[in-house]
Amino acid sequence: MNPRPGTPLELNRREFLGNVGLSGIALSALLNDGLLANAPAGQSPHFPPKAKRVIYLFQNGGPTHVELFDGKKTLADLHGKPVPDSFISGKRFSTMTGQAQGKLLLAPVEPFKQHGQSGATVSAFLPHTAAIADELCFVKSMHTDAINHAPAISLLLSGGQIPGRPTMGAWLHYGLGSNNENLPAYVVLTSVTKNTTCGQIFYDFYWSSGFLPSRHQGVKFRSKGDPVLYLSNPQGVNQTLRRGILDDLSRLNHFQFQEFGDPEIVSRTAQYEMAHRMQSTVPKLTDFSDESEKTLEMYGPDVKEQGTFAHNCLMARRLIERDVRFVQLMHAGWDQHNSLTTELYHQCRDTDQPSAALVRDLKQRGLLDETLVIWGGEFGRTPFIQGKMEDRKRWGRDHHPYAFTIWMAGGGIKSGLTYGATDELCMNPAVDPVHVHDLQATILHLLGIDHESLVYKHQGRRFRLTDVHGHVVRPLLA
Repeated sequence: MNPRPGTPLELNRREFLGNVGLSGIALSALLNDGLLANAPAGQSPHFPPKAKRVIYLFQNGGPTHVELFDGKKTLADLHGKPVPDSFISGKRFSTMTGQAQGKLLLAPVEPFKQHGQSGATVSAFLPHTAAIADELCFVKSMHTDAINHAPAISLLLSGGQIPGRPTMGAWLHYGLGSNNENLPAYVVLTSVTKNTTCGQIFYDFYWSSGFLPSRHQGVKFRSKGDPVLYLSNPQGVNQTLRRGILDDLSRLNHFQFQEFGDPEIVSRTAQYEMAHRMQSTVPKLTDFSDESEKTLEMYGPDVKEQGTFAHNCLMARRLIERDVRFVQLMHAGWDQHNSLTTELYHQCRDTDQPSAALVRDLKQRGLLDETLVIWGGEFGRTPFIQGKMEDRKRWGRDHHPYAFTIWMAGGGIKSGLTYGATDELCMNPAVDPVHVHDLQATILHLLGIDHESLVYKHQGRRFRLTDVHGHVVRPLLA
């Protein structure tokens, strides 16, 4: 079925420009000069940006703020006591907890100390993060609406709990375009802590373009083998032949676009061209032989092992050096329902040193001021125990959307700041609450975007990343 009503002769000016003119002109330019159809979406920053790039160190599973960042003496003093009803009245928790009444409060497993001139509180689980506390901005009053992993991750990254909306990186590509013709503007890297029993899944909608044109979606690099499939030409196919095949495909796509007017045809042409250029750029990107031993040591012993968090952190730095706009690292395993005293140690060892090394590395190369680094998950963990108090080897905490901690660095963020606070049991924000939509609005603001103005009309409604919510948290801004 032809989705474009009538013939070009019957179109009015608005229909012509909306369905044919601009897309047709863009495709024609691609075919004429051979460039990538990855240009900005017609928008530039609304105001001068503080950050030009983002590295999101997303910790899938819900890192426990109670163990890592939010030590409270009262919680420790009430260890083993039932959680007061006043703290949980009217709240819903996951089906693993069910009714929270009568659950016993659990003190943090490791001690907390203040670090740096800022006096930021970080636990012994994260010594490398603690050592760079003065470079970081901790937000300890985050909260969200979802109580399970996939809806909460979707809400944080796309603004909606139900899959189908564009994710943050896709919105930025749509709004600001790409600064690199040879690599995707939005790259995703995934890793999982070794020997974890956590079954977190990386769903494709975590980096989806949603209803935006598909050229804006994240490109996931594989954690084993070639990071991108088909980097090498098949036997008997040289670059000249490959170029000829792509030119012929472009012409065929041009004819199809003239007939149907489907903008996805333009995206398909762009993706073919991007894949062709990545054949030469990706091998250089993934070759760490030009990195000094000092740099490799800084990221830790796993840095040369593809698919590890350390390897991906160094890849993230190399990607933003090449002007990739949004790099999303997703590390699974932070789901300590019964492993606070076992697997949480492995999780922190895998991620603590590389996270701190990335911030240090960016700073010493002069990249941190224009690169926003974010560390955090989709929610926190309950202050009360999941499991039996007498079985210390299986202590755990359930999902907790009502309060959690993230940290940020660089890119216009005020360093050495701890913003917001929870109550004495780490249960609820008590000072300066920050909703995930507020975080989204703040991230866009740092990149020079008014979150209320970056919109896309879909099915008769104008959508945005922050939905109909969100406020810029201005005290976080440098």
